[in-house]
Amino acid sequence: MVASAWASSALSRCATAVDTPLASAEPAAGAELALTEQDLDIFGPAARAVVDDLTRSGRLRRRAAGWYSMRRNAAAAGLRGAGLAPVRVVEEATGRLVGTVDEPSAHLIVHEGAIYLHQGDSYLVATLDLDDRVALVEPCEPGYTTAARDVTEIEVSGELRRATWGQAEVRFGDVQVTRQVVSFSKRRADTGAALGETPLDLPPRHLLTRAVWWTVSADQADALTAAGVDLGGAAHAAEHASIGLLPLFATCDRWDIGGVSAARHPATGALTVFVYDGHDGGAGFAERGFTAAADWLSATRQAIASCDCEAGCPSCVQSPKCGNANHPLSKRGAVALLDTLLAGSPDPLRPQMPGRLQM
Repeated sequence: MVASAWASSALSRCATAVDTPLASAEPAAGAELALTEQDLDIFGPAARAVVDDLTRSGRLRRRAAGWYSMRRNAAAAGLRGAGLAPVRVVEEATGRLVGTVDEPSAHLIVHEGAIYLHQGDSYLVATLDLDDRVALVEPCEPGYTTAARDVTEIEVSGELRRATWGQAEVRFGDVQVTRQVVSFSKRRADTGAALGETPLDLPPRHLLTRAVWWTVSADQADALTAAGVDLGGAAHAAEHASIGLLPLFATCDRWDIGGVSAARHPATGALTVFVYDGHDGGAGFAERGFTAAADWLSATRQAIASCDCEAGCPSCVQSPKCGNANHPLSKRGAVALLDTLLAGSPDPLRPQMPGRLQM
């Protein structure tokens, strides 16, 4: 299968993208064991300069065995979070700790009224206290599931790199992401039937991070529209699929990254798809996406076109974390849009593309 071939070839080229978060990762590593000279090779070419800076600032101390963290809470902060303590999920009646959730995810999965699943058991979230970082839950078997809906906005703070692909462009730079969970929906667990939507009053979260984004020209967008492509649905579907494929090119999980798309985004004035690092300051994943953009987006196109479904499914363009309930999505439009984008791209080393889907 095309997808299997792509997985094999992409994984063989996959590089560890850890340059950006070294200032937080290295003290956390040094809190567990000494950071040695051999370890610096793992963190990449920027590691030596970062270690020297951290040593001068007092966050690391050099001893015979290597460098040690001078921050007692470095390990507790963790390598996946943003340096914030996790939200504790506590059974209200007994005080038993059920689990923990990282702070950014708490808004999505342990908001008031959410059904929280842990090790096969279901809990209803009664209260989410963001100040005390605790969600109080009670065991239940409600017969329904919940899904949060969020609104995400993105602003470009600065462009760092750019590649021109004919009339299209691929860029990488600094962005500010504002995300707010505004409601949640309920669906029957057995049939998936909708049971309504409940508004939520949660504060917006702001993230200063880095993103890769690509645009097509107004003429290209007009040609797609004339061919019957729903631009918004096509961009949204391409966004989902590209997020699903980026872990083949950057060592990340799809939950480490996020995306925004629009038929005409105010930051660019054009049809745009953004994929951003879900960590403050960036984590190197979006930069890797920019570097491998031709291969990454070609793989995205092939994954969509080779999927046997008719209009889109979780294997190609639907996302389990979509804040808009996977609407609108256009599978065929995404293939046409990516064909337009890739027409001017460098020629990556890739298997022959399957034929175009008929519109």
